[in-house]
Amino acid sequence: MYKFFVSPSQINKEQNRVVITGPDVNHIKNVLRMKKGEEVSISNGKDGREYCCAILEMNEDSILLELRFIKEEGSELPVTVTLFQGLPKADKMELIIQKCVELGVTRIVPVSMKRCVVKLDDKKSASKIERWQAIAESAAKQSKRGIVTEITPVMTFENAVGEAARSDIRLLPYEMADNEAMNETRKIFENIKPGSDISVFIGPEGGFDEGEIEMAKAVGLRTITLGKRILRTETAGMTVMSWIVLMTEGKK
Repeated sequence: MYKFFVSPSQINKEQNRVVITGPDVNHIKNVLRMKKGEEVSISNGKDGREYCCAILEMNEDSILLELRFIKEEGSELPVTVTLFQGLPKADKMELIIQKCVELGVTRIVPVSMKRCVVKLDDKKSASKIERWQAIAESAAKQSKRGIVTEITPVMTFENAVGEAARSDIRLLPYEMADNEAMNETRKIFENIKPGSDISVFIGPEGGFDEGEIEMAKAVGLRTITLGKRILRTETAGMTVMSWIVLMTEGKK
């Protein structure tokens, strides 16, 4: 069943109707060549619910759906995860967004760090965020997520750690962490409880600056290890998300 996102205002529960507008109209009519009566899955990107619908009418600039039933239990993790990602080079951010959205990340915050090669001015940043958000929505559709991961504007490292300080669990994978720390890292993931708000910091290609590590520790971020191997920046976030899925999926 194909998945589409609409705004909450496009779902009328009282009349059991949903309206699709925008680029998805052309996609449904001319790319997928769907017909009246075919079923689709709808989410509003906010509440995590799945609205199961059937096509009633196909108009020039809109598609009217009949809302048949609502699945309250969606596909989201029992925790919320914010990924604070150091700006990587080239198109690596697109891969990071795509895969981490598939794995269930709630929010991705691009962070400007001392060892980031990429520097974005306001104009470039705005266009990048728009593209990254579109990639997040596409990945959410593909993986049948109940929400669309938010891609925020670029933050400084100082602002990012200040925001993360309010989270329940604050993690920073660090290649200089003692490899004997794996047992402690394992315990942290095993003890994650449903409902936890988790912040994860991933450094850019050059890693974290020592001053950034000290700043992070000062507000309660815990350095963890991802093993004896050095992971690329685009691999590290996916690894942490995979561990979170393994240790939290199905917990109540």
